[in-house]
Amino acid sequence: MRSIKRMLCSITAAVLALGVLAGCGAGKSEEANSDKRIIRIGHNQSMDHPTHISLTAFKDYIEENLGDKYVVEVYPSELLGSQTDMVQLTQTGAIDFCVASNAILETFSKNYEIFNLPYLFANPEAYHAVMDDEKITDQLFKSTEKAGFEAVTWIDAGTRNFYTVKKPVESPADLKGLKIRVQQSPTNVEMMRLLGGSATPMGFGDVYTALQSNIIDGAENNELALTNNGHGDVCKYYSYDMHQMVPDILIGNYKFLKELPEDERKIFEEGFKLVNTVEREEWTKAVEQAKDKAENEQGVKFYYPDQEPFVEACKPLHEMVLNSNPDIKPIYDAIQEYNAKFAE
Repeated sequence: MRSIKRMLCSITAAVLALGVLAGCGAGKSEEANSDKRIIRIGHNQSMDHPTHISLTAFKDYIEENLGDKYVVEVYPSELLGSQTDMVQLTQTGAIDFCVASNAILETFSKNYEIFNLPYLFANPEAYHAVMDDEKITDQLFKSTEKAGFEAVTWIDAGTRNFYTVKKPVESPADLKGLKIRVQQSPTNVEMMRLLGGSATPMGFGDVYTALQSNIIDGAENNELALTNNGHGDVCKYYSYDMHQMVPDILIGNYKFLKELPEDERKIFEEGFKLVNTVEREEWTKAVEQAKDKAENEQGVKFYYPDQEPFVEACKPLHEMVLNSNPDIKPIYDAIQEYNAKFAE
């Protein structure tokens, strides 16, 4: 525990000393030296990513409406440390907000385990409707208050699909014998087993080299991985099986949020809605641009397989997870209602 505290203190000290960045663009201004409260937000994406663009919109909105009290600094590209570091800094109040992955939040609340289920959502429309339903998301967002933070909005990260080097994946049978990189979670490993492939968990930063050197035969991610990370230079087949739709989550320090005056909290809530709206608009644009580049510059072919055989193969995993974590069953049932509503 002491070593963790020392690490957090070191990171915090480094951040404050760096004041330089002040959100990568704000700089250490006169405002930062005034009596205004500095709000620090960290994330792990680049400055041209939809996440950063949406957080910059939040910064502008808060400063426009509460500029006499607050200065907002947005730190991209893990400048405040890894996502795990940033969550811990948000817990302690060393920073105020950060974007966290579902995998990290699952370590604080098992409710987030539900997003690991493959083929949980019938389509993106059902996914968006679920995430916009506060009766459902509150069961997730408010489940980490005792840990010192709460979720304030969700960030679209698209759909995760298979992409491969030598042949397209048009049915589960096409995965047989293929080594596919998956995220490092037991659920993803079991998903690949049920689909007939060989799961190869590894860090995302190692995927390109592993594809190039034939250590793996493919991977699974959204379209931006093809272009932003160069995976489309090696993998020429991208199959929309849509096995996962997992949001990133913007979290805020619970004490900071709870102590906001009511009028200020309303403005912050509008700012959180703006983050979601802007990010989704920018994400749609980014995906369209990525698909165009992948197809016309990298030579990637896109496939749209029948999803039903994939869904059927993974049903035992749904049963296993729901039996081991019955608390998420009400959330699961509510999601199924939306799936039925938006079924094609």
